[in-house]
Amino acid sequence: MRPLRRRVAQWGWVVVLLLLAAVCCAAPVGNAISLYVALKSGAQDDGGIAEGSSAADIPPRMLTAYKKAGDQVGRHVPACRGMRWQVLAGIAKVESNHAVGRTIGAGGDIRPKIYGVLLNGSGQGGNTTVFPDSDNGRWDGNASGERAVGPFQFLPSTWDGIGKDANSDGAADPHNADDAALGAAAYLCGDGRDLTKRPQLHAAVYQYNRSQEYVANVLGWIDQYTAAAKDPDLKNVPGKVRTVIEAALSQRGVPYSWGGGNADGKTTGICCSPSGKSGTGINGFDCSGLTQFAYAKAGVSLPRVAAAQAGIGKRIPARLGASALKPGDLVFYATAPGRDPTIYHVGIYVGGGQMVNAPRPGAVVRLDAVNAMSGFAGGARLL
Repeated sequence: MRPLRRRVAQWGWVVVLLLLAAVCCAAPVGNAISLYVALKSGAQDDGGIAEGSSAADIPPRMLTAYKKAGDQVGRHVPACRGMRWQVLAGIAKVESNHAVGRTIGAGGDIRPKIYGVLLNGSGQGGNTTVFPDSDNGRWDGNASGERAVGPFQFLPSTWDGIGKDANSDGAADPHNADDAALGAAAYLCGDGRDLTKRPQLHAAVYQYNRSQEYVANVLGWIDQYTAAAKDPDLKNVPGKVRTVIEAALSQRGVPYSWGGGNADGKTTGICCSPSGKSGTGINGFDCSGLTQFAYAKAGVSLPRVAAAQAGIGKRIPARLGASALKPGDLVFYATAPGRDPTIYHVGIYVGGGQMVNAPRPGAVVRLDAVNAMSGFAGGARLL
């Protein structure tokens, strides 16, 4: 048996009108690593990644469950290789958004419980196949049919075959973060996959939900969480450039605030972004506010909006690609690359294909891959 095969929602191409107000425009695309996923997932106000091996959009108790499962799975699938918390986080992000909004007890119990739609073939939530009840409502609270349960959205029939008791309380409960994460880890490991190998990781995620679009979405999140867990190597970065990057990195985890931030630091923002999000009650940064702050620490004054910042320093054309960037460079994104007035976003390149980024309302300052956003428009070298 397999976990619930859900049809991943189809999203069209997202077009955002550039409003050259006194703020940096939020990104018009999703924040998964792959460009394919970014263009398919639409504008999302998801949380983002914070420093080190933590992730700001993951409740700490859920992150603990993912890490614990990665450590424990070898006891259940000894031949499994490469299971890590980022793999489980990628699945849980897509399945339940990490149970955000629920209460997660110290023992891992999630309340209220997470239930999927009743799989009665109605078409609701993408279900077109009738799944008869298999647990008499024990896990899914419904004895008339089947529905997926818990943060990893297992069908009860699947859970009965794969469920694990991770916290040694005598029960394998799909509504418990530790149990669910360990069950998912064992399921993804199969008979002994090596998840460090991309084809086998792809196969594991595809087994979880037989949709290539689902696989691309999950892999995008896995890649993003993995990238964020690596701090950039600054040992060979010169003085002023290091000052800029360290200033930007010091703000990781600070909320995005539309219109927020300046050369002196984070501020409350203004109303409103193109998606209607207000920064008036949020003390933080938008993208160009963050770059203003970081460069001010090195004695460089920047204009307020991203498009104007592209006129400072040595311009690096988009046609040269991201490989032409050096640590400390500004990285730009535009609705029409090649036309600087359409630049809607800016980040600070730190090397290794990564940038410090304040991506969108609802997110935080974080490390992202340069290709996490669409419309790469080159960069600018100020130091």
